[in-house]
Amino acid sequence: MATDAHTDTLEGRLRSAQLKVTAPRLAVLEAVSSPGHHDAETVYSMVSTQLPKTSLQAVYGVLAALVAAGLVRKFEPAGSAALYESRVGDNHHHVACLECGRVEDVDCAIGASPCLTPSNTNGFSIQIAEVTFWGVCASCQAAAASTALAVPSK
Repeated sequence: MATDAHTDTLEGRLRSAQLKVTAPRLAVLEAVSSPGHHDAETVYSMVSTQLPKTSLQAVYGVLAALVAAGLVRKFEPAGSAALYESRVGDNHHHVACLECGRVEDVDCAIGASPCLTPSNTNGFSIQIAEVTFWGVCASCQAAAASTALAVPSK
């Protein structure tokens, strides 16, 4: 495998997390590091072109190891498959479209991590706040508006 600055960075991230550098780990980390939020099947389709002998089960195993090592964040929007992203350590939130499922990052709402203060901690020391804002994205709003304009009135 040829090395370049990007590969060296991925290898360094794996090593710094005390993980052995393997082709499947590099390929999965590279796929998750591409822009967006990816489910395991999407990661598998991205990785399988490089590693045709890999399996979806193997991708799930690598994703679990990367999440446990803190290199990848697993986000589980209600009613959807788990999504993975490489943006970790900043306790950001997400906004999800109710129509198309598009997910985007949202920086912390107010203040320092964990961003929000619960009304009662019940004795817990809060470390992370995970917030998902649900709505309709601009593209779906525009599509709905153009559909409404195209429907003739009775």
